[in-house]
Amino acid sequence: MPAPRSAGLIAVVVAMTSLLGAPAEARQVQKTGPANLADPTNLTGNLTGNLTGSSNLADPADLTELRKEAEKAAQELEDANKALIKRRTEFEAAEKELETKLQTLAKAERHLAQIRQPVSQMAELLYIQPLASDAIMPFLAGDADADTLRAMASINHIVMVRQQAVDRTSVLTEQSEKLAAEAQELRAGNLLAEAQMAAEVDLLRKRSDKVVKSLTAALVKMGIKIDKVGRAALGCNPLRAATAGEYPNGLIPRSMLCPLQQKGFSLRADATIAFVSLNEAYKRQFGKQMCVTDAYRNLAEQQSIYYRRPGFAAVPGRSNHGLGLAVDLCGGVERFRSAEFNWLEKNGKRYGWFHPDWAYSSPFEPWHWEYDPKMDTLP
Repeated sequence: MPAPRSAGLIAVVVAMTSLLGAPAEARQVQKTGPANLADPTNLTGNLTGNLTGSSNLADPADLTELRKEAEKAAQELEDANKALIKRRTEFEAAEKELETKLQTLAKAERHLAQIRQPVSQMAELLYIQPLASDAIMPFLAGDADADTLRAMASINHIVMVRQQAVDRTSVLTEQSEKLAAEAQELRAGNLLAEAQMAAEVDLLRKRSDKVVKSLTAALVKMGIKIDKVGRAALGCNPLRAATAGEYPNGLIPRSMLCPLQQKGFSLRADATIAFVSLNEAYKRQFGKQMCVTDAYRNLAEQQSIYYRRPGFAAVPGRSNHGLGLAVDLCGGVERFRSAEFNWLEKNGKRYGWFHPDWAYSSPFEPWHWEYDPKMDTLP
């Protein structure tokens, strides 16, 4: 969590507020979700290499494009992982269906064997004890009696049943061979498809890591401070914006926040990256970077401000500052209709930053600006 503001800084802010005669924020805001990500259809992205090789990466469009490329790569990776999981699920279902068929086939074969057993025994008995010649001759001469005809009919029936059993066995054998071939083909096809999809997932993961690494390098070039092992840069990964949004207002871990160029302040990753881009454009216009008096506010800081200035601050846990999506600015922006205010009002939305409607009048806070990723339209 960011360290509490010093007493001196608080005094300056209070004095500035008093001079301006403008009440502090007193409202409830809705939580803003992460940016809508486009659905990619193939592997693209030569942008990373081009930007990484740049010696002077100070164009806000480049930084914004890198962020969007990172988000796109993340979406592609997520889609590929989902496709791989779906493929595995479908294969498991097909395997179960095939296993059920094989079990049914085995059961049918066992049942057929039970049917064939008494028939075989009867046929074997007839072969062992054939009809006497004196019984066959009358049959051949056309003078057979009822007993002879009955015996011959039984033999015909036994032969027919036996033939049916043989035919049924042949069908079951063919079915068994066919199912075995299907099982082998299914397993081989699945292994090949899974290997291909796993390779694609690995490629997408490497690409995503490369884009995020390039983005981190760009942020460092623009003045974002990170430690020697790059821990602070983890919070600058735009892919963590959605994760940061899962934490309660004012309780976002420091590792999920990305520092601003202005020392001591931080925001959610996507908000910081957009703010850095906006700051670069601001520097080109006014020759100085934007002045920040407040950014992310943890719950303890929200409570401190609320109890010291009751009625002039949002209820703790309800401020956009606690989501890492709001800043309070100075350096001219805090003066309504100043050149700085007007420029930011005109250009901020291209980077996702805007002055909320309530801040124009109730309460009047020209210094307060918020980030909406859906509003970020810079190509």
